[in-house]
Amino acid sequence: MSIFDIAVTTISGENTTLAPYKGNVLLIVNTASQCGLTPQYKGLQELYERYRDKGFTVLGFPCNQFAGQEPGSEAQIAEFCERNYGVSFPMFAKIDVNGPDTHPLYQHLKAHAPNGEEQDIEWNFGKFLLDRNGNVVKRINPRVQPEELASDIEALLQA
Repeated sequence: MSIFDIAVTTISGENTTLAPYKGNVLLIVNTASQCGLTPQYKGLQELYERYRDKGFTVLGFPCNQFAGQEPGSEAQIAEFCERNYGVSFPMFAKIDVNGPDTHPLYQHLKAHAPNGEEQDIEWNFGKFLLDRNGNVVKRINPRVQPEELASDIEALLQA
């Protein structure tokens, strides 16, 4: 199964897949609104604005598995992200990224990460960078700031 075939739900409740993003370089991030790393939304939005016209997309997947730092409803999350960080990149419904209810997207991402990095997601704002064919190129620690990924993104956009 391709990553583009995986069923997801948008933050507004629409059932879809990742097929609309086929051909784009993707940065998939598990997010949270009440985390010390929440200001990364600003950097993620800046990356999205800087590279979206070149075929780059950030996909945000809220998750409440880390210290309950994403307790709100999808509507509250969407409003928070837009109001505080001007988020316009695609956001999705809350999911689990670890444990028995891990969403199929995160099962896929962890299973296909380079260097056999199949371990659990460490915290909010863990990132996966994917090439235009949906291959996981890099798994990125939550503490890595979005702006630090610019050269990796540029290389994938030019590949």
